[in-house]
Amino acid sequence: MGILINRRRLIQASSAVAVSALTASAGRLSAQTAGQLRVLTYGGQVGKQVIDAYVTPFEAETGIEVIPITQDFEFPQLELMQKSNSITVDVGPMGHGAALQAVEKGYLEKIDYSLFKKEDVEGLLPNVKQDFGVGFIFYSLNLVYNTKKYPAGKPRPGNWPEFWDVKKYPGVRYLVSGQYGNEGPWEEALLADGVSPDKIYPMDIDRVFASLDKIKPHIRRWWTSGSEIQQLMLSGSGDLMQSYDGRAVYSIAQGAPLEMSRHQAKLTCDYWVIPKNSPNAHNAQKFIEFVTRAENQAAFAKLYPEGPTNKNAFKLLPEEIGRSLPSHPSNVEQALLLNGDWYMEVGSDGLSNMQRLAQRWSDWVLR
Repeated sequence: MGILINRRRLIQASSAVAVSALTASAGRLSAQTAGQLRVLTYGGQVGKQVIDAYVTPFEAETGIEVIPITQDFEFPQLELMQKSNSITVDVGPMGHGAALQAVEKGYLEKIDYSLFKKEDVEGLLPNVKQDFGVGFIFYSLNLVYNTKKYPAGKPRPGNWPEFWDVKKYPGVRYLVSGQYGNEGPWEEALLADGVSPDKIYPMDIDRVFASLDKIKPHIRRWWTSGSEIQQLMLSGSGDLMQSYDGRAVYSIAQGAPLEMSRHQAKLTCDYWVIPKNSPNAHNAQKFIEFVTRAENQAAFAKLYPEGPTNKNAFKLLPEEIGRSLPSHPSNVEQALLLNGDWYMEVGSDGLSNMQRLAQRWSDWVLR
């Protein structure tokens, strides 16, 4: 398996820097022809792995010249392209929250599933097949604990009720921030309060914050990026943490005294999306079909330790690799699948649940 690193948050550039870089790319790519495709691939090592597993083989199969742009794809970049009517990316992977914002604004093309093989469409796991995009890789938010604080032979926390149990499991705690609404400790708060996984949605927002009230005094930091929680884990300053699985796996590989629980992990995915009015939307549709094939997802999973969205890919992977990935059936059984549709629902006040959570958080976290 390749170097154990996490997904798009590997390189967490600011929106201003990313927008500037895309604007520069627009100038360089202005002479693009119909036989080309501009693919945003993430930055850093994961960008290289996207190129190796997807971009280069797609180019060889189709003859379409692919211009990779090794950056992350965030909502402000997409919005700038749409408002300026200068579409500088034809296709790229976008996180769950950013994709939902883009859907609300009407910034994405619909996916043409008529191009897909029947077995690949049927192989897509729940919530992967959307009108606005196709899930690319599954990743999860997991409970992680320090093995020095909780050594073998003594009680160790393994679920969210135990994370909330500060008497039985005292220690320094870190949880993800809820500042953007789409990603926060919402589901975890309900699980800690005794809600069964099959009853999480629709979420009771009042109950979420009542549960968070109980743990708030014991949280040392509400982290905001994968790089931040990775640094905290490597520093050894935390005892109980919530982390992206890839960041935890990387930290453990670096020698951090940690263990990660797959139980009650929150599973979600990034999506391949096509910006509205992309001049090469047809080629972009072909690319998305290509990256959804089971054999191509299996090849990528051997390079990058996150989960395929096509369950048929697991038939093509060694069992040892498959079981280490968050979307392996044995891990999905223990996980909670994030319900993106609920986050997008708009109430009588004109706000989506995502917006309502963000507003509630901004008031709550300062109290």
